[in-house]
Amino acid sequence: MPVTPAPPVAPPKPTWDPGQPEGPFPWLRPTIRIRLTLLYGGMFLIAGILLLSIIYLLAAQALRQGNALPFQIVGGQVKVSSTNCSGVMGGPLEPEQFNAAVNKCVLEQRRHALDDLLSRSLMALLGLSIIAFAFGYAMAGRVLSPLGKITRTARRVVGSDLTRRIELDGPDDELKELADTFDEMLDRLERAFTAQQRFVANASHELRTPLAINRTLLEVHLSDPGAPVELQQLGKTLLATNERSEQLVEGLLLLARSENQIVERKPVDLAEVASRAVDQVRGEAEAKGVEIRGERAPAVVQGNGVLLERIALNLVQNAVRYNVPEDGWVEVVTEAQHDQAVLLVSNTGPVVPAYEVDNLFEPFRRLRTERTGSDKGVGLGLSIARSVARAHGGRIQAMPREGGGLVMRVTLPL
Repeated sequence: MPVTPAPPVAPPKPTWDPGQPEGPFPWLRPTIRIRLTLLYGGMFLIAGILLLSIIYLLAAQALRQGNALPFQIVGGQVKVSSTNCSGVMGGPLEPEQFNAAVNKCVLEQRRHALDDLLSRSLMALLGLSIIAFAFGYAMAGRVLSPLGKITRTARRVVGSDLTRRIELDGPDDELKELADTFDEMLDRLERAFTAQQRFVANASHELRTPLAINRTLLEVHLSDPGAPVELQQLGKTLLATNERSEQLVEGLLLLARSENQIVERKPVDLAEVASRAVDQVRGEAEAKGVEIRGERAPAVVQGNGVLLERIALNLVQNAVRYNVPEDGWVEVVTEAQHDQAVLLVSNTGPVVPAYEVDNLFEPFRRLRTERTGSDKGVGLGLSIARSVARAHGGRIQAMPREGGGLVMRVTLPL
């Protein structure tokens, strides 16, 4: 009789627990609460001992001054030895007057001694307060220094530099647990982003190959002089569609790559980049009757020249394509101002409502058109420009121009 195999057991689901196993005495763990308690308690105890010692020394000195005899009897006469009693015991006195004068003199001398003790105690308290604040500031900086390291690493990670790690050393407290958890999270994020980039590269390669084959076959058929006119027209339409698909794939790949921070930077002159973009679009502008003008002053930034040229090319192409039919112009200006490199691309064109400006930077969005069906592009130009600007630590802004058209302003740090 055949034995039915048992169904396979599903593997356990992976779990992730960043916590560390606690020892047999978790309350002995050197946590930040215990360390701060011992630190500030010890500081308060030391400050109290110092203050009591100073007050004790000052009080002993005041008592010595207050108990000193304010007079001396020399040759049967009373000689005043304290300046506090000079106006009290003057001239010959009766016994009752002498006793009252002595009591008043002693009280006056004690009052002066107490006033002196109070003033010196206040000065000692002020000095100890300054020392305590300085010492506390230094100790707080030492205790909170791991937080500064975590913050600096987080700021670098914000720039998409996922290779950074905190690797915090020190006692096994809450801050080290936070740093270790943050490092583990960065490991997972780096693996996820690496897998995403690998997928984008593989997918783009797989999409490029059939598109390149289709373009080659269409060009071969179109080169046949004996092909019917209908077939040539169909081939041209398919070739244009294939070219549009290639542009879409290239745009998506560039958009995915430009979301990351630029790690390798080189000096790039924004004026040269803008001039090269103008040269590439000049033929299309002349065919549409659009004049390209503007002065381009040198503005050297640190970045990737190919991606920065893509920003200028996309902006200039959009300015030429979305222009007026007659007497249109595009102005391309570069300059350096306030520690920033600025690229300005202004153009004549249709009136753009202010509430639609932000939507232009979304992928596949155009002004009052559908997501597809336009022969002016694939709708990724401004999205790519914004992503590249952010990857270089800059920004891009669009403002409606009075009379129609847009003013695109790109600012990059020098």
